[in-house]
Amino acid sequence: MSDKSQTEAVKYRSEEELRKVVRGIVTELAPNPAAKDTPAGRLVDDFGYHSLALLELAFALEDEFDLKPIDESTARKIVTVMDVENHVASELKAAGRIE
Repeated sequence: MSDKSQTEAVKYRSEEELRKVVRGIVTELAPNPAAKDTPAGRLVDDFGYHSLALLELAFALEDEFDLKPIDESTARKIVTVMDVENHVASELKAAGRIE
């Protein structure tokens, strides 16, 4: 998918659909993908993410949704799948790409 069509696709995606896509990416890249797939799932404790896996997740989300790189202080606050969903949704809302 080209950058332009990717951005357009995200622009029209609902927040609910966006959250499902984010949750799918978190689960797909998780070192322990058998963890229960819920918004309250903890990245480190439940899904087995470690520092390198967290970086890979951040890069994948940046690529998928054309996000700017996350800063360290924000990254430290992201503990659960819902935190990841909220971060991506917030960034896309601020960019006017979802309602």
